[in-house]
Amino acid sequence: MRRMYPLLAAQFLSAFADNAILFTAIAMVLRSGSTDGWYVPALQSAFLVAFVVLAPWVGRLADVRPKRGVLILGNAAKLLGTCLILAGTDPLFAYAVVGVGAAVYGPAKYGILPELVNHDQLVKANGLMEGSTIFAIVLGTVIGARVADASTQMALLMVVLAFLLSIGFTLLLPRLPARGAEPGPVIAGFLGKLRGFFVTARARFSMLGAGLFWAAAAVLRVLIVAWAPLILGLGTTSDIAELTLYLAVGIIVGAGLAPRLIPIEALRKARIAGYGMGALIVILAGVTDLWPARLVLLATGMAGGLFVVPINAALQELGHKTIGAGGAVAIQNFFENLGMLAAVGVYTWTTGIGGQPVPSILTLGAAVLIATLVVSWRLPRDPEPV
Repeated sequence: MRRMYPLLAAQFLSAFADNAILFTAIAMVLRSGSTDGWYVPALQSAFLVAFVVLAPWVGRLADVRPKRGVLILGNAAKLLGTCLILAGTDPLFAYAVVGVGAAVYGPAKYGILPELVNHDQLVKANGLMEGSTIFAIVLGTVIGARVADASTQMALLMVVLAFLLSIGFTLLLPRLPARGAEPGPVIAGFLGKLRGFFVTARARFSMLGAGLFWAAAAVLRVLIVAWAPLILGLGTTSDIAELTLYLAVGIIVGAGLAPRLIPIEALRKARIAGYGMGALIVILAGVTDLWPARLVLLATGMAGGLFVVPINAALQELGHKTIGAGGAVAIQNFFENLGMLAAVGVYTWTTGIGGQPVPSILTLGAAVLIATLVVSWRLPRDPEPV
């Protein structure tokens, strides 16, 4: 496990910076007095586009090149996006550049895990990765919002430093040879891997389940930005950011419990956590006070962590044994971010035509319940051979 500690530090700093940029941009929007409710979810959508468009190429890149170098390349692109905001570029475009870096970074980040740890440590490694990532999201959100409320330029300089430190920690990872990728046309190869990876019900559940979790999380996150001022009376970026702390801490707790409660061999149990997540989002729609909202968000996060960690571990193991860890994570990122892009896009559209936060939360919770039922359909009781 020691070999993955530099990766945890690098990923923590990179995720911290990703979210500090987002809430810095949100602070810029709120400070401008803009009444365009679509702009904040549009920011999230701009970040996600690269994950969908570049999925066929970034997976192969993570397999044909040493993953340490790919991680550095991803952070360099994120650094460029941050500098564009500092130079006065529209945050929508600059955050899209950050998204390109994140799309490159993702397959290498998860694809390197099976190369650093043994099979029996993979769920634990995923729990550490998810937990540290969510903790970074929390700190990036809260600290980024607080610093941005004081000075957006100072917040962006903090982000630049975080990306530079992340690159430094990445250089401490061992030099691992590239796994290699199958020759042939990139798009055709990607589609072939897509078909091959969906042969088993276990793989289908893992892939679609991961997409479901992140789509729900993305919409809930931008929903809170609109819901908290209207229902709970929270006015500043910092107050809104701190509310998301409870959701993220819950995911950290759920990620920590997942290796004991839902090992890879008992993947079917994960669907129970998915139902719990949907039910709790429905309950959130009826909450009108701050502390009940915090507790419901905490419980929602716990259910989400229990749901997604074993799914991630199963995907990495399946990919490592079949199409390559980088290719598997690229396919995973494609589905996760296609789901997030579609879900946030629908929310952006409904906001633009006057949709209200409370009905949107209720609809989101119902959609999660129905989607969990659909993706769990015909999931076998025992693991399928891979």
